Parts: sequence; C-alpha cells; structure tokens
Amino acid sequence: MAKKRIVIVGGGVAGVTAALFLGSQGVEVTLLERQETLVSGPPFCHLHAGGNLYREIDDEQCLTLLRQSIDFARLYPFVVDQRPTVIAVPTEDPGRAADLLRRLELLREAYARMAAEDPSRALLGEPSEYFRPFERSEMEALARRKPVERPQSAEEWMIPVARHLDLERVQYPLIQVREYGLNLFRLGAGAGLALEAMPNVTILRGTRLVDASWSEGGFRLRCDGGFCGELEAEYLINAAGFRTGEIDDLLGVREKRMVEFKAAYTSRWKEREALWPELIVHGERGTPRGMGQFTPYPAGYVQLHGMTTEITLTPDGLVASTETSSQPRLPEHFLEKIERGWSDAERDERTRRAIGHLARYLPDFSEAEVGGPPLFGAQQIPGEDPTLRVAEVAFPLPRYARCEIVKVSSATDMAREILQDLVRQGLIDGIAAEAPAQMPRIDIPPQALSRRAREIAASRGYPVEMADLCVGGGF
Repeated sequence: MAKKRIVIVGGGVAGVTAALFLGSQGVEVTLLERQETLVSGPPFCHLHAGGNLYREIDDEQCLTLLRQSIDFARLYPFVVDQRPTVIAVPTEDPGRAADLLRRLELLREAYARMAAEDPSRALLGEPSEYFRPFERSEMEALARRKPVERPQSAEEWMIPVARHLDLERVQYPLIQVREYGLNLFRLGAGAGLALEAMPNVTILRGTRLVDASWSEGGFRLRCDGGFCGELEAEYLINAAGFRTGEIDDLLGVREKRMVEFKAAYTSRWKEREALWPELIVHGERGTPRGMGQFTPYPAGYVQLHGMTTEITLTPDGLVASTETSSQPRLPEHFLEKIERGWSDAERDERTRRAIGHLARYLPDFSEAEVGGPPLFGAQQIPGEDPTLRVAEVAFPLPRYARCEIVKVSSATDMAREILQDLVRQGLIDGIAAEAPAQMPRIDIPPQALSRRAREIAASRGYPVEMADLCVGGGF
C-alpha cells in the first residue's frame, strides 16, 4: 500500500494552488486528477480586481476580490493578460451608469492603500489610473481615430470600442477599469510544469477517488483509473470542485451547497481590428437582457458570455443539495456534456445566440462565426446564496479541508488557511509559523510554458491561439 501524508483530490485551480503552496514548503503531496490535464473545470477569463461585473454583491465582497485578485496575479503572473475592461450600462437598463462610480472610488482608495503599504502589490498600475470614465463626446472623438497596434493609454484602448459600439444604446459615462484577463490554458500549463519539477509532489492523472473513510489516524482512500489501488493520508484536501459533495457523502459530512452549470462560447471575428479591451454590457441576470461579456483572445477569437437562460445560464442548471446528500444532482444532460462534450448543433446554436446578444450593442460583430467548442463546466457555491462570490475553505472534520472557492482569485487565501491548519495541528515539520504568509515562486521558461499551454488547448479541441496572451503579463 502506497503511503502519502497529504492527498489532494482534484487538480483544478484550488487543487493545484494548494499543491504549490504545500510543495514549495517541502511537504509530501499526492494530487489526484480525473482528467489527463490540470485545470479543466469551469471556465474563467477575468481577474476580478474589484468585482465590477457583479452589481448585486456587497462592497465587502468587492474589496475582498480586489485583494485576492492581486495576490492571485502575484502567484500566477504568466496567466494575466494586461488589457483593461470596459463597462457599459445599456439605455434600457434600470440601473444607472453613474451609480457605478461610488464603488469604483471605494476600490481605488483601497488599491491605493495596498500599493502604499506594499509596492509589490501595485500590479494594476498607478492607483489614480485604476478606472477612467468616458463621456459621449470623448467616445465620438475617439471613433474618428485609427486604432493603434499597441495601445499605451486609456484613450488608445478605447478606440476600437468607440468605433464599433452603438453609442446610442448605452448610458454615460462608459468606464474603463484595470480588471485584466486570465488565461486558463496557461494556468494549467504553468501549474503542471511547476508541480512536475517538485520531487515531493506526485500527480496521479486520470485517477478517480471511489471510496474514502476517516478515523482518528487519518484517511483510507481507494482509487480507480490511472492509479488503481489504495492510499493513506494523514490529511485530506477536498478540491473536487462541483463534485465536492461526493467526498463529503463518503465521509458522512452533511453540508448545504449549490452547483451551477455555466458555459461561455468561442467565436471568431475575423475582421476584428487591433487589440481590444474586454467589454462588459450590464444587464439583469436571467432575463433576455442579461449581462453580455466580450473577452478577446489573439487571432480574432472572442469568448462570449450572455447571462440569459438561452446562452450561459440554463433553466435547470442551478441545483441544491438535499437532506440526504451533500452533492447537488445536476440533470443527466449536463453530466453528459461534462464527460463527453457538446453536439455540434447545440454548440453552433448557442454560440450564434451569444454572438447576436453582443451584436445588439456591437452591430459589426454580427459577422462573427463559431470559433470552437464552448468553455463550460459546473461551479460549486457553498451555502444557499447563489450570488455569493467570495468563499475559501472549511474544516468540517479533523485533518480534512474542503475547498470552497467560487472565483479563482480566492485560491491563495484558501491555500494559506490550509497551510496554517497543518502548522497548527503539527502535521508538518520544519515549517516556520510565518510560512503560510509567503507566496510560492513559480519560475518556468516562457517557451516551455507556451508550448504546454498550446498542447492543452489542442488536446481539448480549442484553437491553439487561445492559449496565447493578447498583450502579455509577467509584471
């Protein structure tokens, strides 16, 4: 029987971040992942440095997302695409564009304090430039300018938006904010390369946990697939994503949670000019006018969200746990997608709906085409509040950590709390009390990273260009 002190179930963002924090401290770790590549869960594309996509959440969650996003960018600089986000509020929306400014001022002040206390956290540029409003007269003037190949100023980034956005259909001001992009293929590649270089970390790919039992001495785990056999763990980290409740059930833990299936769509706008910022068009979630999200990638590819039940959301895609099980049960057709992918007909239909949803505000975007498979998956939401966006980790049993992140930026706080719990319990030796506050350093040759990221994209059927950055990160 193989013996490992700490076992992590799940190689998504939570699992690999926990493994990096522990592995960098010399802890012996075994990471179990059902797929052949890491970070293959629900899609993410955005560094939520302030949570400005979510008008419905409170200020406290936004401030936490700002801090966590900066930490996430420090850990994974090679996944950050340093282009801004533009936020628009449609004329027909019940909200007012001017109402966004109060929260943005609050966030700018918080970011300025962070940067003053620790200059290494000033990753979003000068605090005074965290956001910039644009009035209609400015947009009309920018619409007459030619795009520049490499935008250097807030005004230059706005030129393509000014040229293609229907300026009659949005309120003013439009707001440009330093919320950068994230590349999930590069995260899977970089985390995999970093963990493979750690002699104290073992990755068991293609491996499923099929049974688990707990006693005072730790955990006995039975696996199937790439590794078929038993493991013993003195400490178990449940990073199984939307399947988190399955492990709770095996261990007799009952918790309330929800699972939501979501999808983003891959389009290609061959005539797209120059570099674009990300564009968010606010709307009421779940209605035909739900938020639209236009996320640019190289070579004209664009990832699309439409927060309607006909595009990103689905009427039966949000499910909750029951009194008899901690695992919410998604309808079978969603599990079929997760395990086997989409039919071409459904992929094409929903992608065209997403294109049409954004083309209401970007008329020229109606020329875009289906560009590849959707990016999709199921996301867990701890508790009973579907608007929750900030959660980290829980410890429902001794020596058992359950990762509960909703946004990827929460992963660094989660990993620190787990390391602190291990230190408190005396389960790891030779680690200083201040170690949990330290950030692992990931040093990967750029060419190896890009090559692995493209391999991951290709293996999942996506255009390899989506594994590249439009602008670049690295700070």
